[in-house]
Amino acid sequence: MESPVDLCFTEEGCSCDIVLEKQVFKSKVPESHVQLACNLHYCAFPLNGNELCIWNTGDSPAHHQPLHLVGHHHSITALAFGSKINPLLVCSASCDYVIVWNLDECTKKALQGLMPRGIVIGTLLGMVLYVRFSPDDQAVAVCAGNRIYMLNAKNEAILTELEGHLAPVTAAEFCTWERNMLISVSEDRSFKVWDYCTGLLIYQSAVLTAFPLLSLFIDEENKQVITGCADGQLWIFSLLSGHQYRCVVHINLKKERDKFYSKTGKSRRQLDQIQKFSKLYSTNDKLRPEETVETTLPVLRIEHCDQSIHLGKEENFFPAVNARCLWIGSSTGLFIINLANFELEAVLHYKDYSGLSIQFAGSCALMRKAVNGKVFCLLTSMFENTIALLEINLAALMKSQQSDFLLCGKEKRLSVIASCSLLPNSPLCTESFKKESCKPTNKKKLGIKGTMKDQSLVFHSKIKSSGYTTAPQMAMFSPKTNLKKNNKISEWKSSCKRKNKEYLLENSPPTKSERQISVANKPTSICCIQYSGDGELLACGLADKSLLVFNSNLTGTPAVFSGHDGAINSVGWSHDKRWLVSASEDRTLRIWSVRNTEPALFLGSAFSTQPLEAYNLFMTTATGDGIKLWDLRTLRCERRFEGHINRCHPCGIAVTPCGQFIACGSEDKSVRNN
Repeated sequence: MESPVDLCFTEEGCSCDIVLEKQVFKSKVPESHVQLACNLHYCAFPLNGNELCIWNTGDSPAHHQPLHLVGHHHSITALAFGSKINPLLVCSASCDYVIVWNLDECTKKALQGLMPRGIVIGTLLGMVLYVRFSPDDQAVAVCAGNRIYMLNAKNEAILTELEGHLAPVTAAEFCTWERNMLISVSEDRSFKVWDYCTGLLIYQSAVLTAFPLLSLFIDEENKQVITGCADGQLWIFSLLSGHQYRCVVHINLKKERDKFYSKTGKSRRQLDQIQKFSKLYSTNDKLRPEETVETTLPVLRIEHCDQSIHLGKEENFFPAVNARCLWIGSSTGLFIINLANFELEAVLHYKDYSGLSIQFAGSCALMRKAVNGKVFCLLTSMFENTIALLEINLAALMKSQQSDFLLCGKEKRLSVIASCSLLPNSPLCTESFKKESCKPTNKKKLGIKGTMKDQSLVFHSKIKSSGYTTAPQMAMFSPKTNLKKNNKISEWKSSCKRKNKEYLLENSPPTKSERQISVANKPTSICCIQYSGDGELLACGLADKSLLVFNSNLTGTPAVFSGHDGAINSVGWSHDKRWLVSASEDRTLRIWSVRNTEPALFLGSAFSTQPLEAYNLFMTTATGDGIKLWDLRTLRCERRFEGHINRCHPCGIAVTPCGQFIACGSEDKSVRNN
């Protein structure tokens, strides 16, 4: 066992520790492909093959000696901590036994000089690759070969045997909100959903990939299951009732890593340069740049990333307050992925820190919650008999890889001109309100009538109570009361009030077609549509080079605007509903008056747009890349929406006035609400 080694980098005089190698253990046999375990205070790993080692992550010197538990005759291949804290249970599995240990009792016996013993709950089940306690710690799921054994955690008894996979089962997890539900993945490249009490198979997926599925994680908050394979691919499936276990998103770690380097504005070489300030950084002259090897990114472990740590008032590196992130443990490094936009937030490669004892990991385990902003990571080497415990500073890791544009104190201001006045309830009105409220209220405001020129005072001999001898003879303004009321104006005002009703926030998205009409005598594609601001008119751009304006209820004869030499791609309304702007494939932009079918202005442009009233947010859609919600304040994608089919053709999107729903087109001739 070696002493801890500190690895750090320095950036502009600010020292930030990223990785601390707390402990290094040497085993007599390789421990490359085993299931490791971490919880809030302990880490469990096999040592010398059949010996179970429990390490306390506390900083007290009394905790620097691990607890050794002996009971297996063959090499330990799987470990797991119990779900409860009191008592804290540990399960270890090998080819000969599956043993449950009470950690508190074992610690007491070890302090008394006695040999700690566990409870054998399974015997000769075969090669065990994964174990997991049930939420109540009453049962243990043991993945041995192609089967899953449900064992009693208190005595040696097989409760249920789940059989159906065609290859070794690599992981299994309990669904906490669904009673008696267990989900498993296998080297047969599929996942299955079981009722572990009755042994019935509820659902089985198709073959997902050409590579074995290695890891599994259940997101309780979003009710999703996430699995990863040996080729760096991730799949997220919905577990909501009625979703039929549909795939929400498919993530390629290699592509996301390349996108991350491009997004941060730093190449891989630039990120590696940061580590040159590390105390233990040393270049390897034996390996020339042209001899670098590209390795795969097998997903060895998926774990929740605790982002509730205090990062400072100005150092909010996470994109959103409610955004959830995941740790992805691979053989070459660790990745933090955002579950809101499914993009990488940080990348930590082991070889970037040459002082680390392990450069290629065979197994990985991560702590679910951070302790004082630090996360523990347990690794075993793929090629050596080495086990290492790393302490990662999450805030320092995030800060070291942020874009230069977004680093605190270096941001460049971005100004966007609003296309219309602010709404009364807009949060941007707070500044102007504060300025108005700061004005003194005890000073009298003098209008034009109240102003007087400086002149000398004249006192008369007789002064009446009114003030002067004679009242000023001035004809004051008197309003005319004999005017007839203009009925047309009042009717127009009342109609506007009826038309401009507020959009009810509790409204649900429309799902039924109210009316359908034909816009042309022959089949013609509708390229774009846009409602006017009050929702009374609807503009349609057609592929036959014409622009039509309908009433919103699609009654009457539409107004036809002609003049483009190509299909109309985009159309927008002015805020007073008197002007239209259209863009066409003829690379021109035309402005129309709704009272005249001839263009009022002709411009040479290919695109047009109309910003929404959400000044900081906008949405985009791209072929094969889903729908993304962007924020101008952070200059990044905050949400990504999947579910519609979009492989070949661009699909349109629209947002409801309440901002709660998104309508998007799909290549299966349907409109979907998100």
